[in-house]
Amino acid sequence: MTNRTESVAVAFAGAISRQDVDALVELMTPNHRFIDSLGGVTEGREAMHAGWTGYFRMVPDYAIDIEETYCAGPVVVMLGVARGTYAPDGRLAEENRWQTPAVLRAVIEDGKVAEWRVYADNEPMRRLMAKSG
Repeated sequence: MTNRTESVAVAFAGAISRQDVDALVELMTPNHRFIDSLGGVTEGREAMHAGWTGYFRMVPDYAIDIEETYCAGPVVVMLGVARGTYAPDGRLAEENRWQTPAVLRAVIEDGKVAEWRVYADNEPMRRLMAKSG
């Protein structure tokens, strides 16, 4: 179970790094829960399709670099770095690039991601948003 569980979580992170919303939705359970680093919860595939689509418009090169992975039963914890460029106008300007350490926690059920939780410092992105808006 561990190898399959870990491979699903890693595939999900890979789909995020490719900005592949259709692959993300395919890897989600119907009642998928996303919990952001501030504790906000979004539930369901349809809501997450819209959420990821909007986020990738805002940060079109968003990626996760996984450095370590730990698996215990249905839970996978990945340590790494989240990075991207805040691009409210669609332009990937160097001064709008950011990165932050990130911990990602996935709960896998029947080969799908039932829950994806992000633990990361939002401040680098928040500063860029405040500066441009």
